[in-house]
Amino acid sequence: GTGSNILSSLQDLFWLLKSKAEKQLQIISVLQWVLTFLIMGIACTLILMYILCTDCWAIAALYLAWLVFDWNTPKKGGRRSQWVRNWAIWRYFRDYFPIRLVKTHNLLTTRNYIFGYHPHGIMGLGAFCNFSTEATGVSQKFPGIRPYLATLAGNFRMPILRDYLMSGGICPVNRDSIDYILSKNGSGNAIIIVVGGAAESLNCTPGKNSVTLKNRKGFVKLALRHGADLVPVYSFGENEVYKQVIFEEGSWGRWVQKKFQKHIGFAPCIFHGRGLFSSNTWGLIPYSKPITTVVGEPITIPKIDNPSQKDVDFYHSIYVDSLIKLFDKYKSKFGLLETEVLEVN
Repeated sequence: GTGSNILSSLQDLFWLLKSKAEKQLQIISVLQWVLTFLIMGIACTLILMYILCTDCWAIAALYLAWLVFDWNTPKKGGRRSQWVRNWAIWRYFRDYFPIRLVKTHNLLTTRNYIFGYHPHGIMGLGAFCNFSTEATGVSQKFPGIRPYLATLAGNFRMPILRDYLMSGGICPVNRDSIDYILSKNGSGNAIIIVVGGAAESLNCTPGKNSVTLKNRKGFVKLALRHGADLVPVYSFGENEVYKQVIFEEGSWGRWVQKKFQKHIGFAPCIFHGRGLFSSNTWGLIPYSKPITTVVGEPITIPKIDNPSQKDVDFYHSIYVDSLIKLFDKYKSKFGLLETEVLEVN
């Protein structure tokens, strides 16, 4: 009896230590992505400039020469690495929240797709985990489909960061890149565009389900030009992982944010999550709230080389209706009240 009690206690202790170790690994995995998102581009640029001024300048010069040679690669689908997409760190990243990908319909490998991802949140954590890694099994759920998460083109001008992003299948959200993937890269491609962009991030806050979509029609026009099917995607919980100071329209804070958005492409947000060592302190690590990304039913889009505004408006309205129906169908399954309404701005 005594021996079995000691063994049981040791097993409980081992389980507790393992659980704590896994939690720390999850926090570290999320922290590295947050730092990548916020400072990696600037940090790598400064380090490269510093190396140019040292005895190791040849290393930096060689990289810069490679950068010039490789400059247009992001516009041609990038350079994804299945090895990087399958890193174990992304599974810890997934389990921290946790993040889950829900498939509702099959996708044909003979078609190309544009996924509209909503909402943006602060960092689009669900979009990254689900489509730029294999942590939630996107390749198994949608066999034969190559996902490309589109982000700010400016990120691909940053040394090292550009290569890191491309390894996950991330591409610039500009016309050249999207045109190449949808017209010169065969079929079975899915470009994920966070439609609301920086404007939507300014309004994200826990408990609020709103999307910036009414006047966002460029992705519909691209879909028509290439005959790429539109797929609405809603990520329940994306707005819950950070708390943000929301500046009212007309305030000085919102004026500054909009100026940054107009001239630089992103809007600075004042937000916080939890601290590194305690969930009761403020920090940059997001709160561990579940994020469930639901991929809806594809909308068949005809190929029209020069779509009229009437064509764009028609398919945009269909897309908006499909997104609202997707939200209404799954909201109660993922923690929202049946009375919750998706606000479309």
